[in-house]
Amino acid sequence: MKTTVLRAIPVLGWLYLAGGLVAAATDQAPDNRFLRAVWWIDAFLSVVVHAAQIPAALRAAAGSGRTPLETALLTQVFGMTWWRTQPATEELR
Repeated sequence: MKTTVLRAIPVLGWLYLAGGLVAAATDQAPDNRFLRAVWWIDAFLSVVVHAAQIPAALRAAAGSGRTPLETALLTQVFGMTWWRTQPATEELR
């Protein structure tokens, strides 16, 4: 249950980003500076920080049976909440 809740956070962030893109594309972006700042912070965390976590995720997933592409995609979507909650492989035990 805890893992599901943790993984819901980045999913909500991606939904907020998608909603902001749709709002901007339809000229309905909010004028509120706080909401815009939160959107940009979320964009940075979701895109840049998740991408920066991929090398660590690849090391953590070594020997797990997942392909590097699969590991990279799951890390980009869920960030650390994906690769840090994976069961330890035999190499890491």
